[in-house]
Amino acid sequence: MDKELFRHQIEVAARRKKAALVIKHAKVMDVFNQEWLHADVAIENGKIVGIGEYDGDSEIDAAGQMLVPGFIDGHVHIESSMVTPAEFSKAVVPHGVTSVVTDPHEIANVSGVTGIRFMLEEARKAALNIYFMLPSCVPAVSFERSGATLKAKDLKPLYQEEEVLGLAEVMDYVAVEHAEEDMVQKLLDAQNENKLIDGHLAGLTDRLINVYRTANIQTDHEVTTAQEALERVKRGMYVMLREGSVAKNVKNVLPAVNEKNARRFFFCTDDKHLDDLMAQGSIDEQVRMSIKEGLDPFLAYQMGSLNAAECFGLKTKGAIAPGFDADFMLISDLDQVKITSVFIAGELVAQNGDYLPVVEKVTPSSTLLQSVHVVDIQKQDLALTLSDHQPMNVIRIIPNQLETKLEQVSPSSMEGQFTSDTDRDVLKIVLVERHQRLSEIGIGVVSGFGLKKGAIATTVAHDSHNLIAVGTNDEDIIKAIETLKEAGGGLTVVNEGQALHTLPLPISGLLSDQSAHAVNESLHVLHDALKETGFALDFNPFLTLSFLALPVIPDVKMTTKGLFDVKNFQHLPIQSEK
Repeated sequence: MDKELFRHQIEVAARRKKAALVIKHAKVMDVFNQEWLHADVAIENGKIVGIGEYDGDSEIDAAGQMLVPGFIDGHVHIESSMVTPAEFSKAVVPHGVTSVVTDPHEIANVSGVTGIRFMLEEARKAALNIYFMLPSCVPAVSFERSGATLKAKDLKPLYQEEEVLGLAEVMDYVAVEHAEEDMVQKLLDAQNENKLIDGHLAGLTDRLINVYRTANIQTDHEVTTAQEALERVKRGMYVMLREGSVAKNVKNVLPAVNEKNARRFFFCTDDKHLDDLMAQGSIDEQVRMSIKEGLDPFLAYQMGSLNAAECFGLKTKGAIAPGFDADFMLISDLDQVKITSVFIAGELVAQNGDYLPVVEKVTPSSTLLQSVHVVDIQKQDLALTLSDHQPMNVIRIIPNQLETKLEQVSPSSMEGQFTSDTDRDVLKIVLVERHQRLSEIGIGVVSGFGLKKGAIATTVAHDSHNLIAVGTNDEDIIKAIETLKEAGGGLTVVNEGQALHTLPLPISGLLSDQSAHAVNESLHVLHDALKETGFALDFNPFLTLSFLALPVIPDVKMTTKGLFDVKNFQHLPIQSEK
């Protein structure tokens, strides 16, 4: 900081000069002592410089509202919103989120370092404070067909970017457990740079928690039960309570939180669609939910702000106190988190639900706009030969969870070929390699989608983001694949050979180049089109479908080589031999 500016801030704090902005007549939340302060808050050059009695060149009368620190989302994939970082700000800032820690591993799996640098550059255009963790597992596991491979040497230069806080979720537990060379180097590089390392411990045993902690991995957001949370906390980890569009874990994990250990917990959304963010909220939804479940409001707000800041070393975030950044909100109802105004660096950025800054038009490179390279698919390419006497290995989805179950179901076939059975809700699922035009098509069977006709498909398929489709017949599955190939990526609903609606995602097949509001409207049209397939269940089928391609979350998932048993870490045939 410039010396004269520094001196000026001290002068303002000492009340020898007026502050640029003073918030008056507010109840100020002290997240340290967990009490209310009745005082003015003085702001100069984007910083809080005093709490007490102050005069300002500009003054805002809070009229008795509560002034609380801005929320921090501790782990989010912005790409899951399907809009660019600046457009993402429109969705979350009005909900009180002033900072996020993002892992751009979605776009990295498609476009490598070029994709990461695109996200860094676009994030700098946003009013939202956007920090980055570097993708640790691109691809998620060594046998995956992603569009890029990132080694330790590829990541190391990116630590010099000031927004980079560490190494993102380490999900390849096999590489960690066996201390594989490149994984060890990634972990050491992060430690040598004094950076944080995020974990991804879905379904892992206590023995493997010990391995992760020994590797200096400090957080986990894949916790689904209170007991899992306590096992991690007792080993010195931070635990993120997650509430996304698919994974909804807050209520199940919250009983682990108490006054003694609350500082080891904070919130994240991980993966949340834009329409859900705009309608339901972000971290504000989790704070609201936690209070309703009986958590003390001060602890809930502390978990929504200070705890994440402390975990990630954001020393000037997460509190209303001198020396902290002026990222805060005014609220009229504590328990319901009714937000009237949001400030970032002392600037009003949202009021009564409206985002105020102007967003620049995105200009991605041609490389990012040409990412869908799919071979031509014929009906015979989707054939799945069965024996009438052997049960099928089937993915059973669990609504609103990332985990699945492996089930055995009696064959559904015609002349030795699998056919989808809508009466039993047993459908064909297809994963097509889309990065290098390889003739690799994984074919499996899934239960629980509830489609009665037609097909849906998406190029958002965590984490390698190949093209994934599920449907009631091969013709509509092929039409869905062709539609996304022509669109350059996106989401589509098809029925009787017609694409009912498609949301194009031309940037790496993951992001729209349109505004948040345009994408939100398109998502609503897409969900209306879903009704024509007979879908009527209480979960997001596109997000659920997208996570069926992630072979690091139990029990069974899809790869371009077919079904994959995550627990035993091996591929499965559709029918097991006796």
